[in-house]
Amino acid sequence: MSNVKKPELLVPAGSLEVLKTAVRYGADAVYIGGEAFSLRAKAKNFSTEEMAEGIRFAHENGVRIHVTANIYAHDRDMDEAARYFEELKGLHPDAILVADPGMFTLEREICPEIPVHISTQANNTNYKTFEFWHKLGAERVVCAREMTLEEIKALRDKIPEDMDIECFIHGAMCISYSGRCLLSAYMTGRSANLGECTHPCRWKYALVEEQRPGEYMPVDENDRGTFIFNSKDLCMIEHIPEMIGAGINSFKIEGRMKTALYVATVARTYRKAIDDWTDDPQIYRENLEWYKSEIAKCTYRNYTTGFYFGSPGEESQIYDNSTYVVEYVFLGIIEEVTDDGRIRLTQKNKFCVGDTIEIMKPGGDNIFAKVERIESEDGISQMSAPHACQVIFVTINCIESGGTKVQAGDVLRMKA
Repeated sequence: MSNVKKPELLVPAGSLEVLKTAVRYGADAVYIGGEAFSLRAKAKNFSTEEMAEGIRFAHENGVRIHVTANIYAHDRDMDEAARYFEELKGLHPDAILVADPGMFTLEREICPEIPVHISTQANNTNYKTFEFWHKLGAERVVCAREMTLEEIKALRDKIPEDMDIECFIHGAMCISYSGRCLLSAYMTGRSANLGECTHPCRWKYALVEEQRPGEYMPVDENDRGTFIFNSKDLCMIEHIPEMIGAGINSFKIEGRMKTALYVATVARTYRKAIDDWTDDPQIYRENLEWYKSEIAKCTYRNYTTGFYFGSPGEESQIYDNSTYVVEYVFLGIIEEVTDDGRIRLTQKNKFCVGDTIEIMKPGGDNIFAKVERIESEDGISQMSAPHACQVIFVTINCIESGGTKVQAGDVLRMKA
């Protein structure tokens, strides 16, 4: 299938460390947010200096950077937004993502040389909307998550050939229409449309009947309560052929607040699945179980195919809990392999001498290793690494590597 055009794999990053991980583990492009005007205000996000370094690192490795500026701005935001776009003009990202027409206009006025993409927040559900944005100068539109693959395929045939379609392929789903939620602002005073979502859709609720004020009636699904607003996570790893067949140009993974382990796991798996299908569909089919088992090694809240095959109804909701499934723990990223074979890392979660850990290689291999020794920076031996963000040196014994070398940038994980 060498004549099939390979779609872009667009991966999220909430920090410089995660950006570099996304690049190493297979992203064609990475989307990030600055310290303002991004719909993930609680993510670490990027300072101007970090953004400059991230763009440089990505470009040196042939990867594109998209910057989000997709809030719904008020008049009080516009002067600062103009200054922000001036900063971006000097940083030369590969695209800027907006949702608000005012922000779109400002971007076109200040940095028209940077391609502009239209966020899913703009509720893009029909070909006339795509044509509208194309005439104004947008190069890409992100489909609303409420669209089916059949609708997307029909839309592809009606819009200009030089206009890209971007769609979500994996990650958390919002219960509100195209993610435009008023619940957070109403209940906490923090607007999801300004990047401050508090996720009240994942809280426990009870009913009150108007003639019985103060009398709360639980809507029990189990002994932990009910979570009637809580959506499963999207996962289309088993449907790469259908996604490509619909004419989608960019596959977008959700998760700018996720860890490097999540990003490495999901990026690597989708990278391999996309490459396998476009190179040889039979290899893709043979590797389906591997893709599914790998995807299950990152945190998730059960999976759904969303609206892609029609209205998901109750199948997309989780009624019994709002907790994540955690099968693997993130230990850290190898920062250096010393001359004597020790690995240096900033520890993220506790592990101990004697534990078996797993080293993820960007190409898809997993190396299992036994932890033989842990030392602090000043050479003091310790039996465990219990302190988050402690810099440690670890001596490992690879159980089976097949000749594959452990390198800086490799991600370490351990079964929970």
